Amino acid sequence: MIIHHLRNATFIIESKNRFILIDPMLSNKGELPAFSYFKHKMQKNPIVDLHDNSNDLLKKVTHCLITHSQKWGFEPLTHLDHLDQKGRDFLKNNKIPVTTLKSDCAYLKKHEIIIDSELEYWKEQNYLDGNIIAIPAKHGHGFWHNFMANGAGFVLSLPDEPSIYISGDTVLTDEVKKALNDFNPDITVVASGNASMDVGGDILMSMDEIVEFIKLSPNQVIANHLEALNHCPLTRETLKNELEKYNLLDKVFIPNDGESITIDNELMEKKGA
Repeated sequence: MIIHHLRNATFIIESKNRFILIDPMLSNKGELPAFSYFKHKMQKNPIVDLHDNSNDLLKKVTHCLITHSQKWGFEPLTHLDHLDQKGRDFLKNNKIPVTTLKSDCAYLKKHEIIIDSELEYWKEQNYLDGNIIAIPAKHGHGFWHNFMANGAGFVLSLPDEPSIYISGDTVLTDEVKKALNDFNPDITVVASGNASMDVGGDILMSMDEIVEFIKLSPNQVIANHLEALNHCPLTRETLKNELEKYNLLDKVFIPNDGESITIDNELMEKKGA
């Protein structure tokens, strides 16, 4: 298995002849609105372009997983950092089959996106000769998550490959801990940007929660959702420094945009950009 990190939460899982795209935000730098205007530096999103190798990788995509995309079908509450207009066009024009939560399917079908599987929490479904399970994701603490698209993480098991748990946009909950404990994934992917809006608390894990998630992860961890959006203040360097305090850095890979990670059951090896 190879994990190709494109940017933010957008990456591609390469498994044999399959290339599974996760959460396509494909806009050019600055094409999307700012997500914070006062609490964080006001910049249009994304704040970085896709890496030069992204187009070649996108040409190989055969399938797509979307952790979350919308709330109540209301366009101003769509989560453009996980599915933007260019991402929708890419999926539609290339007829890429999408697997996502059942609650998001009507919205995606409205945009002429092909739905391959409609997932429900904790119900195992067949997926590409293996299986997939959707894990509840709570997009924020307190009242704020009620206005967010509370989507899913995915535990994905493909034949002859390491198992992988993609947390999705979530704070650390009992459901997330249960997934780590019950499924014992070979690799976990944690959304680490420590995002927040202009009002309210964190809508992703705090630093303490990220550290606890990594401690609870039974094996290797990939940290993403970093340095691509104006409401995500946590940097790669800050995260590395914090993990060093807990002797966790060797357990975690923090990819730069355009980097790839080759995953064996006992090895993670960086290659690419």
